[in-house]
Amino acid sequence: MSTVENNKVTFLEPPADFDWDALVDDKQVAVTEARTKMGQAYEDTLSSISEKQVLMGTVVGMNKKEVVINIGYKSEGVVPISEFRYKTDLAIGDRVEVYIEKQEDKGGQMVVSHKTARVHNAWSKVNSAMETSEIITGYVKCRTKGGLIVDVFGLEAFLPGSQIDVKPIRDYDQYVGKNMEFKVVKINQEFKNVVVSHKALIEAELEAQKKQIIGGLEKGQVLEGTVKNITTYGVFVDLGGVDGLIHITDLSYGRVSHPEEVVKLDEKINVVILDFDDEKKRIALGLKQLQAHPWDALSADMNAGDKVKGKVMVITDYGAFVEVAAGVEGLLHVSEMSWSQHLRSPKEFLKEGQEIDCVVLNIDREERKMSLGMKQLAADPWSEIEFKYPLRSKHNAKVRNFTHFGIFAELEEGVDGLIHISDLSWTKRIKHPSEFCNVGDDIEVMVLEVDKENRRLSLGHKQVEENPWEVFATVFTPGSTHEGTLTGRAGQNFIVSLPYGVEGTVTAKNLKKADGGKAELEEKLPFVVLEFNAEARRIVLSHTRTFEEGEEMLEAAPAAGGKAKAARKEGAGPSASVKSVNEKVEKSTLGDLSVLGDLKSAMETNERAGKATKKAKKEDDDADSAE
Repeated sequence: MSTVENNKVTFLEPPADFDWDALVDDKQVAVTEARTKMGQAYEDTLSSISEKQVLMGTVVGMNKKEVVINIGYKSEGVVPISEFRYKTDLAIGDRVEVYIEKQEDKGGQMVVSHKTARVHNAWSKVNSAMETSEIITGYVKCRTKGGLIVDVFGLEAFLPGSQIDVKPIRDYDQYVGKNMEFKVVKINQEFKNVVVSHKALIEAELEAQKKQIIGGLEKGQVLEGTVKNITTYGVFVDLGGVDGLIHITDLSYGRVSHPEEVVKLDEKINVVILDFDDEKKRIALGLKQLQAHPWDALSADMNAGDKVKGKVMVITDYGAFVEVAAGVEGLLHVSEMSWSQHLRSPKEFLKEGQEIDCVVLNIDREERKMSLGMKQLAADPWSEIEFKYPLRSKHNAKVRNFTHFGIFAELEEGVDGLIHISDLSWTKRIKHPSEFCNVGDDIEVMVLEVDKENRRLSLGHKQVEENPWEVFATVFTPGSTHEGTLTGRAGQNFIVSLPYGVEGTVTAKNLKKADGGKAELEEKLPFVVLEFNAEARRIVLSHTRTFEEGEEMLEAAPAAGGKAKAARKEGAGPSASVKSVNEKVEKSTLGDLSVLGDLKSAMETNERAGKATKKAKKEDDDADSAE
């Protein structure tokens, strides 16, 4: 202890029995009690919190990176501002929920999360929103395949492109980073998937709007609309809340390959109401109906017989449609493309987009129909057919096609004729024309008959050559012997190929060989002529006759055969000239008919010489008698 007197400090000695420890303890107790009271008062101002708990807090501070949230604890929570991207209007004083992850980290700071707090309660909110059809707000985070990803209550939900709006959306990116209102339309509890729709919010409003618009529609009414969508079959037009369809056929009077040729997306156009259905909410629109019909603008001077220029628009199986004026088309039938009577594909004559000249055959302005012709620009080859292809005249033709009864051959474009199967060869028996030639082959023909009125020509091929049967009568005389090859069978008889391309027949009985065997096909043997009939073009042969002599063989032969028998008894046979021909040309065919011609000429010359000799001898005899 001390006292101050006269500015001097005097220190006093304390009593010897003073308890210094008791004094210190009293002060400590007082301080402890004061601290306890103060601590209790502080604790009373703080909230009681625990980890893994969701609490409501107040935003007390914000900057570009973080949001400071007071939840009534001794330390404040700090949350990244990115967790509030969905809430662009966040401000100081707003109440938000946070999830307590840790009461204190190493730095003594409480760790909280707003995003986790939202997810913690999100599923209950989402299920409740779907049950009550509640309208919720979500943040569009990014674009994905087929739609957008939306943040709803902290959950990622899928917004399909078809559910963004009632009209088709072509640019999804325009919605990224924006807040939008939605309805929850589907939840998959197993996979924790949520599907939301913005379109559902406006459909009810649009439905009422549609009813009001359709209720005021009238057929023939002209409205302005916006091209909303273009398809291959037409154009959808937004009439201000209700859609109508312009079918591709109602876009233009001209032919349209695709609607994009006429309109463009988002283009504003005027349309006319063609029809509508109150129940199905369908509206049929027209665009071409607002224009004058091209047929009304067609020149009144155009008449049948006029020559016009046109553009081939479409080619079909039966013809082509040719545009002769803007929006005015005529049909050019395939039968009017060429004078040929054989119809071919129109694509052989024309190509789409080709500019051509044609003639108007018929025009019906009331029905708005026109028939065109192209062959009329060339002369009709049948107009002077009898002078150009007179009877018995010879020409070169091309084989066009076959029938079972003959060949159609083309002399020129538009002029065809029929070669009957019987007029193909003098010597061969032809079952089908394909055995004789091929389609596309050139063939020489003779005009046998002309029917100008019905545009028909009868042609022959064998008539080009002289009838060899007149010569054959002197070659294949009954009783004469010739080499032949057994080539086939015809009924009960067999066919034998003889020189000069001639065929004969032989019975099985007359094929017996000298050794008692039977002749085989493709075997070459000598044959005796039993009968020759030029009119029927028939030669009856026998191989057996070449080595058998007997009355029983000759009795079976016809009268001509009997004559041959007599001739053989007299030692007569083929003439020396015929034998010579047989030796030289026994392998000849019809192409070697010149040999027969030479033979005939020689025989005729000899005959004339014989007649001249007889005449001279007679004149000499007459002169002797006169003397």
